Amino acid sequence: MKSVVISDIDIALAKIKPYAATMRNYVFVTTEPIAAEVRQYAAAKYEDLGGVEIAILDGLGFLRHFLHLFHRLRTDFLNAYQDLLLAEPDSAVSHALKEAFLTLRKAAEGAQ
Repeated sequence: MKSVVISDIDIALAKIKPYAATMRNYVFVTTEPIAAEVRQYAAAKYEDLGGVEIAILDGLGFLRHFLHLFHRLRTDFLNAYQDLLLAEPDSAVSHALKEAFLTLRKAAEGAQ
């Protein structure tokens, strides 16, 4: 419920600089309109940060970004989720749900 302004980006720059070598993105999510000059200011910092992108996204933009990220990293996510799911035999997740997950995953991998 707050617009992103240039001073927000400047604060983010101070946070990013020590970690710029290990970061690829810094994301602001807002429900407010994003001013063109704020977008341009953020984009102009890409090279100053050595390739760290500062993205300012509205709700729909965030959803698109998340879905793209999930699609790209889905195997890593599914492997981690499966490891957690199967690591505890007495977890709150029922055996039937675990079987359903593994069946769906096997079917999805077979379709690729």
